[in-house]
Amino acid sequence: MNLDDLEDLAAQYRAASADVRQEVRVCLAASCQSSGAQPVFDALVAELGEQRPDCKVKGVGCMGLCSAGPLVSVAAPQSGLEESTLYRDVAPEDAGEIIASLDGAPVARLHCPTDQPFFTRQHKIVLENAGIIDPDSFRGYVAQGGYAALVRALSEMTPADVLREVTESGLRGRGGGGYPTGLKWSTVAKMPGERKYVICNADEGDPGAFMDRAILESDPHRVLEGMAIAAYAIGASKAYVYVRAEYPLAVERFQTAIRKAKRSGFLGNKIADTQFSLEVEIRLGAGAFVCGEETALMASIEGLRGQPRPRPPYPAESGLWGCPTLINNVETFANIVPIIREGGDWFATIGTERSKGTKVFALAGTITNTGLIEVPMGTALRDIIEVIGGGIPGGKAFKAVQTGGPSGGCIPAAHLDIAVDYDSLKTLGTMMGSGGMIVMDETSSMVDVARYFMEFCMTESCGKCIPCRTGTQQMHAILDRLAKGQGSRADLALLEELCEVVQATSLCGLGQTAPNPVLSTMRYFRDEYEAKLGADRQVSLTDSQ
Repeated sequence: MNLDDLEDLAAQYRAASADVRQEVRVCLAASCQSSGAQPVFDALVAELGEQRPDCKVKGVGCMGLCSAGPLVSVAAPQSGLEESTLYRDVAPEDAGEIIASLDGAPVARLHCPTDQPFFTRQHKIVLENAGIIDPDSFRGYVAQGGYAALVRALSEMTPADVLREVTESGLRGRGGGGYPTGLKWSTVAKMPGERKYVICNADEGDPGAFMDRAILESDPHRVLEGMAIAAYAIGASKAYVYVRAEYPLAVERFQTAIRKAKRSGFLGNKIADTQFSLEVEIRLGAGAFVCGEETALMASIEGLRGQPRPRPPYPAESGLWGCPTLINNVETFANIVPIIREGGDWFATIGTERSKGTKVFALAGTITNTGLIEVPMGTALRDIIEVIGGGIPGGKAFKAVQTGGPSGGCIPAAHLDIAVDYDSLKTLGTMMGSGGMIVMDETSSMVDVARYFMEFCMTESCGKCIPCRTGTQQMHAILDRLAKGQGSRADLALLEELCEVVQATSLCGLGQTAPNPVLSTMRYFRDEYEAKLGADRQVSLTDSQ
């Protein structure tokens, strides 16, 4: 199948949908499903019935504003514009009113204005199809230009050409570390050996993070196409997607995408009538946070206990079953298609000098607009929280935002104007991570926050190395005493010392970054730790008088 064949297939899909004047799109991603989107979808289908052949009810992926679900949009797909009427907090009993309004004014009480900053301030690249296409429809994806980048890469580009475009784009891994994607791909491509592997890391384990899950649920073919391009570039013929079993909807939709892509000739032998072949399998993880670390993830795929191993050698040299292995996360692979389609130079114009492109964030916590957003790298944190996120509800004051999950740190209000990119966040003692942002208001206790994340790391430690296994337990015990008002100044000193030891001596990223929430809260909210001191503090105050 060449590019002309793909365009013919897309044209056939568009012709078959030519009579559909309006689409009623229902978000069927996990967030809206949890608030009752499936009954809304069923009610709209039943209400529409057979009377309106010019209208169609369609299930789509995440529309972003998760706090307002179930979400329904009404669009005119044949107009060539993606302007739509968005409805929020829709219930099944609203179906009749929505269908009746298709030829008239929107239902005012359900209407959600899309001219608000949450929508207008975003720049969607990874999420460009989310909320528009049916995730289970292969033809729908092709009609949006799907698989054209793969066919172009296979028919018009050499593997070296693909590597050059990815390198010139400046894309850095979106899984947290921010390693240059082109450099990682080139390293694997240069490794000798007939067997190489591609792994998509979808083991998203940070509390409050749901970016990868939403991408897999909303646009699975995009990720699959990015993986295929990566396999072609490095010389791999086998790929794995390692995804949490707790993401059943994402798993189901990705399985469907694999099956339909294979049936259509975009997976399997001699893809697009070329000599390139690729098989993709899903491996389910049991929910261990440590399996987000590359070497632990590979051990789990191999059927071993998910524990990290020392590096070097790195996966690029000796990875899955001792073979060169490329590992990127879901969002990284989802960026590959537009880079090949538009060119690396185009991608490099977005973002900052050292952090190119956009970033998908999951806004959670005490913020008005909870949901999924995509903004250019370098966007000010204040814009993300106060403008796009709508600020803190209930008239309360912003206190801090946790970025990077258990591996990151808390940023106070004094640094709200910082540009969100890889390097700027590091200067504050935190990190980008996979993209979770947990917002806290003035009522949050930062000692409790540090204790929560330390308990998470302590529980999720695989126990292989002593610093992480024992150090996290000791730090949690100290934080627990402090939270109960029973700590001492000696505890504060010991806590800081333990943070340094665990950071410097742990085997993998879980232990090395576990102290970050503690260090950042002690750095910016030291007064709260001081206020939690017990008898030791009272004596020192008496002595000072």
